[in-house]
Amino acid sequence: MNDAGTALLKNEAATAAKDAGWAAVGKPHAHESAVLHVLGQANYTDDIAELQGTLHAALGLSSKAHAKLLSLDLTAVRAAPGVVAVYTAADIAGTNDCGPIIHDDPILADGLVQYVGQPIFVVVAASHDQARRAARLAVAGYQELPAIFTPQQAKAAEAYVLPPMRLQRGDYPARFAQAPHVLKGQLFVGGQEQFYLEGQIAYAMPKEDAGMHVLCSTQHPSEMQHVVAHALGVHAHKIQVECRRMGGGFGGKESQSALWAAAASIAASKLKRPVKLRADRDDDMLVTGKRHCFYYEYEVGYDAAGQILAARVDMTLRAGYSADLSGPVATRAVCHFDNAYYLSDVDIRAACGKTNTQSNTAFRGFGGPQGAIAIEYIIDEIARNLGRDALDIRRLNFYGQPAGGRNVTPYGQEIVDNVIVELTAELERSSAYRARRAAIDAYNAASPVLKKGLALTPLKFGIAFNVTHLNQAGALVHVYVDGSVLVNHGGTEMGQGINTKVMQVVAHELGLDMAHLRATATDTGKVANTSATAASTGADLNGKAAQDAARQIRERLAAFAVKLYGGEVAAVRFAANAVHVNGHAVPFAELVQKAYLARVQLWSDGFYATPGLHWDPKTMNGHPFSYYAYGAAVAEVVVDTLTGEWKLLRADALYDAGQSLNPAIDLGQVEGAFIQGMGWLTTEQLWWNPAGKLMTHAPSTYKIPGVSDCPEDFRVRLFKNRNVEDSIHRSKAVGEPPLLLPFSVFFAIRDAISSVGGHRVNPPLNAPATSEEILRAITAVEAAVAAGI
Repeated sequence: MNDAGTALLKNEAATAAKDAGWAAVGKPHAHESAVLHVLGQANYTDDIAELQGTLHAALGLSSKAHAKLLSLDLTAVRAAPGVVAVYTAADIAGTNDCGPIIHDDPILADGLVQYVGQPIFVVVAASHDQARRAARLAVAGYQELPAIFTPQQAKAAEAYVLPPMRLQRGDYPARFAQAPHVLKGQLFVGGQEQFYLEGQIAYAMPKEDAGMHVLCSTQHPSEMQHVVAHALGVHAHKIQVECRRMGGGFGGKESQSALWAAAASIAASKLKRPVKLRADRDDDMLVTGKRHCFYYEYEVGYDAAGQILAARVDMTLRAGYSADLSGPVATRAVCHFDNAYYLSDVDIRAACGKTNTQSNTAFRGFGGPQGAIAIEYIIDEIARNLGRDALDIRRLNFYGQPAGGRNVTPYGQEIVDNVIVELTAELERSSAYRARRAAIDAYNAASPVLKKGLALTPLKFGIAFNVTHLNQAGALVHVYVDGSVLVNHGGTEMGQGINTKVMQVVAHELGLDMAHLRATATDTGKVANTSATAASTGADLNGKAAQDAARQIRERLAAFAVKLYGGEVAAVRFAANAVHVNGHAVPFAELVQKAYLARVQLWSDGFYATPGLHWDPKTMNGHPFSYYAYGAAVAEVVVDTLTGEWKLLRADALYDAGQSLNPAIDLGQVEGAFIQGMGWLTTEQLWWNPAGKLMTHAPSTYKIPGVSDCPEDFRVRLFKNRNVEDSIHRSKAVGEPPLLLPFSVFFAIRDAISSVGGHRVNPPLNAPATSEEILRAITAVEAAVAAGI
């Protein structure tokens, strides 16, 4: 680090020490809407009072996976009770497209349907129920076409929504040929439904001069603004999109809320009346995309100690019928195949398979978990092949081992913040990993039916959008004459606490307690050209932007205070709801009132762009991430080898949140991500019937984890660390990375299955590890042992 950097750190440390007693950051503040949530007073889109004349819409869906739409008889739909209008693709005045990158995603199908559940028409009626009932009355004529449903089928047919991508480093073929040990295999990891509690919804209200105000449950208001403007054939300044909060998003409302916003707006524009489109849970799951499932083919060369010498992986995603965000998802998967390990010679390939299923999209982790689980699966196999504990093989392959070297990723970014060795060692000690491993071996030796498993898995996760220009944010801070403060920024609140953290940042800058602040709805009419609240960048980007705005106000007030009371501007402190200047402690509100009378500007905009990022998608090389977050988890499970049932007995998780802005919120995010990721890898199975219809489209058939699935012994801690990058108050992101922690659960289950064969056979366990999948793997292990393999 240079002298300037050292001086900056010392100055930050000195300021933090001086103001520690009142600092708003680094403390476990309650979520800003917690009381409203508990009282049922937090308004979501469907809670907002409807305007007079509001109509309700529903979508008519395709019943075929791939077919030409030869005819569409809507007579019965139009004649149904309460129906006001029906619209098809022919009625769209502007562009019939809602694709976020590639324009291959029609709002309404036009002559060709490409999955069961694809919207064909919009029906508008006096009530929600009438619209839904009417939508079922359409009579469509189809000419069916050949369909592809799985990534394996897409790979065989070379059917892709985008050109395949490839990242190479070193000389993989030569190193693999020279390796003393090799392994080859396949793996399938299923997708996952976002299952946000609040479904997709948009409420479009026509305004004067062809304007449209859209209330929408979305992670990306600016994208909704663009899609609606294009669909209506108007400029973006005619469209205002607003979102106060979502009842969960998890990536499912980043791009795919566009369909709902556009359909509602098209109807509202035609009828000149407000239109609400709220998806029923079944329709929501049938229409929208999920986490991408992945099919892997891999081969690895390694030495007798377990050091990986060469690795090749070929990943095929189930992209669905259109590109959506599959390209960036595949890119992040490629960039996270290494996880926490140095891989000298690699050949990493990814292809976005075109299938006649829902167009898969963002989901917490955005391809990172799918990329990282492949290398963890490989290391697990190497350890079993060598008769070693998998933790020892993981440690041997860590970045920075031996100390000081092996610190450049396959895509060329140097790792300067590596704490994985120290973090893993701390967790190994605190979880009593070695002692529990010995105890489990003894238990399994005496237990023929119930088998226990144990696993410790690490994570390294890059923070930033791979697309460099998205790493920017804006904010507004208004100080009113009574000393209260209003904050608005480009991030969206989906329960993760971004508003709380941004408020803390502003409160810290102005020396106020949280009661003085209020955050308002994300609104394209206030902060323009915002990026999606995604990629775990919400607090990083918007916190910095809000800090910039608040700092400008603070500097103006400090200069004004010196004019009134004397002293030096640099010595003015804002703390404990007062401004401390030249021996005076002036109440913040008092100084603000005086500043207003003196015509000092009391509001400001702020902006932030993450520095130092660059990425070349052609060479797949660059510096795509601002920094890395680290973590590790230990899971202990017990498996019934007769039924395939299992239970998580204990989980220990240690996560690197840097210098946490809010430890309470961050711990909650880690816990939630752990359970959500566990569901993805164990119980949440997406299943399509032979005709291509998703049959797991409701909680009756799709099994997310419940309270009873959580471990009785759940120990989650934050690792003591400080971000080496100049992130907001040296904190680290906490949205997506912890979702990799429950890899430990999957590999603990695999460890338990492995014990059936004395740990001599690698169980062919795919994800999700449902009871049926576990039994299949157990049967395979028993058969291999019987055959003497």
